[in-house]
Parts: sequence; structure tokens; C-alpha cells
Amino acid sequence: MPRQSDTKQRIMQTARELFARQGVRQTSLQEIADRLGITKPALYYHFASREDLVRSIVTPLLEDGERFLSGIEQRAGVTPREVLEGFFDFHYRHRRDMLLLLTEMTTLTELGLIDVVLAWRGRLTRVVVGPDATLRQQVSAVLAFGGMQDCTMQFPDAPYDELRAWTVAAACDALGIAAP
Repeated sequence: MPRQSDTKQRIMQTARELFARQGVRQTSLQEIADRLGITKPALYYHFASREDLVRSIVTPLLEDGERFLSGIEQRAGVTPREVLEGFFDFHYRHRRDMLLLLTEMTTLTELGLIDVVLAWRGRLTRVVVGPDATLRQQVSAVLAFGGMQDCTMQFPDAPYDELRAWTVAAACDALGIAAP
């Protein structure tokens, strides 16, 4: 018999796959249970609702993102390039779940998760261009961070090192930062 945590992880993995293919609202808990060969009550033992299941999938991403941001904000003398590299690494690590976030904006807005992600962008912008940034600098930061996020998903088969180098260089260009 599988351990409880194994079953929970299997449920989350199956839900990720179905959510990505069909959407959160179009995927029933019964469908997830059927795919796994478990009963719906067994699924409810681990997750009280579809929203609870979605939260369990995106919570590790949110926690990791908060650790990254807090760490950057607390470091003295962090360079914009270090922020960009860390941002790329974070998004590359979580690209599957970020895709879920982007494709399920309505569901995630209802769960209050979009506000968290938008607040991160503001915090990152303040770190990279300062608290008194001009509108032009803020727009450049939005383009840089949004473009970096997109690159981690747009090029899933690109070699990591090459994709990271080109993505960070392009973000530096967008921000007017000299790339090494």
C-alpha cells in the first residue's frame, strides 16, 4: 500500500498534468481520482477541494519565490545581474507550475495568488532600479522580468546554460545594464 505522502504526490502530479492540458475548471476531482485508480473519497482525504489541490501545487513555488525575494532584499550590495540570474533560476526551476499560473489566471485570482506574483514584480523592480525609479525604468523592469519568465517556458528544449546566458543578457539590455 502506498504511503500517504506518495499518494498525495501522485494526486498532485496527475492534477498538474490534467490542469495543464484541460484547465483547472475543466478538470474534475473525479477525473483525477479515476486516472489514479483511487476513489473520490480517497482523494478528498488528501485535498478538501479543487482549490485546496491548486494551492498545494503552487504553494511550494510561492514559498520558494518569497525566500528568493527576501534573501535578495536583505543582502547589501546585491547587483542587478545577480537578481536577474536568481530570477531566471527560480523561474526555470518552477516553469511547469508557472505555466499553470499563467494559464489559469481566473482561478488563481480567485485564490488571491495573482496579487502575490504582481507584488513580487514591484519588489524586484525596487531592488533593481531603486525606489524612485522613473516610469521608463519601471517599464523596462516589467519587460525584463516578464520576458525572462516567458523565456523559461518558451524554450523548454534549449540547453539550460545557453538559455540562461541569453535570457539574462537580454534582460540586461532591456534594463540598460551592461552585460558582462
